[in-house]
Amino acid sequence: MKRPIIIISGPTSSGKTGLSIHLAKKHQAEIINFDSLLFYQGLDIGTAKPSSLEMDNIPHHFVSFRSPANPLNAHSFIELAIPKINELLDNSKTVILVGGSGFYLQAIIKGMYQSKKTDPKILKRSENLYETEGIASFLTILKENDIESYERYHANDHYRIRRAVEYFWLTGLKFSQARSLKDKENQNQENWNSEKFNWDLLHLHLDLPKEQHLKIIEKRTQKMIDSGLIQEVQGLLKKFPNIPKPLQSIGYKETIDYLNGKVSLEQCIERINISTRQLAKSQRTWFNKVDKLTFNPLEQRDKIDLKVDEFLYE
Repeated sequence: MKRPIIIISGPTSSGKTGLSIHLAKKHQAEIINFDSLLFYQGLDIGTAKPSSLEMDNIPHHFVSFRSPANPLNAHSFIELAIPKINELLDNSKTVILVGGSGFYLQAIIKGMYQSKKTDPKILKRSENLYETEGIASFLTILKENDIESYERYHANDHYRIRRAVEYFWLTGLKFSQARSLKDKENQNQENWNSEKFNWDLLHLHLDLPKEQHLKIIEKRTQKMIDSGLIQEVQGLLKKFPNIPKPLQSIGYKETIDYLNGKVSLEQCIERINISTRQLAKSQRTWFNKVDKLTFNPLEQRDKIDLKVDEFLYE
């Protein structure tokens, strides 16, 4: 029996949410979110999280189900996501995986790297360095000792940058070496979760010409400000004054700097735009290495619909 999963990926602000809801309504599908920031309650405006009205009664799984004070890593996420995916498929549902977090998608489809459990002393060393010097020192360590990981991870991806450094401290080896071993294992698709669970995959990747995309990013940032991003961050800081990891993400960290008087509102908006453009570039680099079908969501919606119809019904 066919166990269909439609994947919708793409850089930030490429129209993934709108397409996923359109397809879910058309095909009575359910949506599994793999965008890591959408996991968290209260992070709504700054993540462009779909509202209840936009969701239009379509079941969305792993959206607003976690407190920002309790961040979720990829390993814990797939322990929740894979059983839910299989439950839906066992009940003859079509599943739509949606997001821009390529690492989380890879974890679902291919499985996780097996790495050594980090020693508590290493974790304390990491935490102390992060609290005193921020992510800059971790980036310097990677640049000097694991250039492959340094070039792979976006500067905002504090979690994986720190994990790579912690792995180096623990083992004396490059984390990129462990990743390369896993990549070699993954050349044999029999090891993949998708093969293990007999999933049928259609990967739709959304992307836009650069200039067109930049205008969309700038409009989205302004819409966030107009919709109350500053007030949202003020409320979150009252609840979480220690600024947990999700509040250190794009849109939130720049707004916190504005509230702390470090930058003007104009500078805050420009920094959000710059960081979002950088994130989009990083996401493109990631997904360039993945087998997929790429579409312009503004011009090729009919082609996307046709491809999905062929996948599900032919």
